[in-house]
Amino acid sequence: MSTQTDVSTILLDKVADWLTRSSLAGENLETIIRGFCERIAAAGLPIARVHLTFSMLHPLYDALGFTWQRASGLVVEGYRHNAGEKPERFLLSPYYYLLCNNLEHVRRRIDADGPHEFPIFDELKKQGVTDYLAFVQPFSGESTQGMMGSWSTDSSAGFSESMIGALLKLQNHLAVAAKMAVLGKLADNMLTTYLGGNAGKRVLNGQIRRGDGETIRAALVMGDMRQSTMLAEREGRQAYIDTLNHFFDAIAAPFNRGGGEILSFMGDGFLAVYPCGRHKDPSKVACQAALSAVFKAQARVAELNRDRRKDGLSDIRYGIGLHVGNVMFGNVGLKDRLTFSAFGSAVNEVQRLQGLTKKYAREIVASQAFANYCGGDWTTLGEEKLRGVGQKVTVLLPKQSATVVADEAFDEVAYDGLSEAEQVMLLHRDAKTQDQRPLLEKFMQ
Repeated sequence: MSTQTDVSTILLDKVADWLTRSSLAGENLETIIRGFCERIAAAGLPIARVHLTFSMLHPLYDALGFTWQRASGLVVEGYRHNAGEKPERFLLSPYYYLLCNNLEHVRRRIDADGPHEFPIFDELKKQGVTDYLAFVQPFSGESTQGMMGSWSTDSSAGFSESMIGALLKLQNHLAVAAKMAVLGKLADNMLTTYLGGNAGKRVLNGQIRRGDGETIRAALVMGDMRQSTMLAEREGRQAYIDTLNHFFDAIAAPFNRGGGEILSFMGDGFLAVYPCGRHKDPSKVACQAALSAVFKAQARVAELNRDRRKDGLSDIRYGIGLHVGNVMFGNVGLKDRLTFSAFGSAVNEVQRLQGLTKKYAREIVASQAFANYCGGDWTTLGEEKLRGVGQKVTVLLPKQSATVVADEAFDEVAYDGLSEAEQVMLLHRDAKTQDQRPLLEKFMQ
């Protein structure tokens, strides 16, 4: 256990300066938290443990949690949506106490022998913690993003007044740097989610004017659900939306990895691209990756349909077209409402090929160009005159090997119960829009 010592204000000011520089440099949240914790410890603050949690606007995660301990360093957790029941431990936590009483801080000395107000103190006592200071730091009055956390010391004398003052001052600097990192991550999350990884990076890098873009070569995949209108009428709005999302989870996910990217969802269909070089070998790699993803998608949809049949639902049918060629990739639309997409003759051709799956009653068809680059065994279905294409196009069906699909099962994400830190951030978010009393009743049920 360390003893209380004077802390250099000069060194702590250096920590605040470092936070400002890191924020301006666009450092990520993990780098900022790790660097901050290490620097305040190096400056002489007898910090044994720091816990920080940040609420996030993210399609998958509600919060990010960081726990730094002097002996073991930093641990990072992402807390997912869809919570189970709120644990009693959370209801008895200092964070819950803060929020329910509309407090900014709560400080408690941890007596090694006496009773403890909060269960977390039993764990902290085993770590030699003697003093604990928890806080709430909203980023703004209207935002659902914010920071909550706690400082713990193992100094025999606990936190001195000067230490608490230093922590409160640094807390504000940390909140500013963290907010900038969260907003940066938010922008990246949103652009990646709604535009795709490649297009999102292009926009972040300044490719934002109408007409910005380039011509690239790519293997193209166009997929579409069959009889969607009938399904929508039969199942109703919400059930159909759920069906559509299940369909996309099954069929589209394999095309968003292995060099591929879902460029856009169009109603009940999607367009995926596998960018490649303009020579034979890169084109071969891209086409083979696309075909491998097709086989995985087939197996995943087959699994989805088996589950649907168990529930008395009809199978979902679909068609996939495969092609390779040059596409224009960039910004189109209105001056104040743009979309980032791929377009050009190759995109039109893969769309026409996808439509031919109806004529040939096949799930997958490909162009001769795609088959030539991909290699393997193919069955010729016929020759077709595609609208807008001068010459007839040979349409082929791939022969799937029994050993091709190594990952046909759904790679479901396990949704564990939310941790205490996640419960805190959900409560923080909900408290923005709800009266505290019904909120308490909700969590006590």
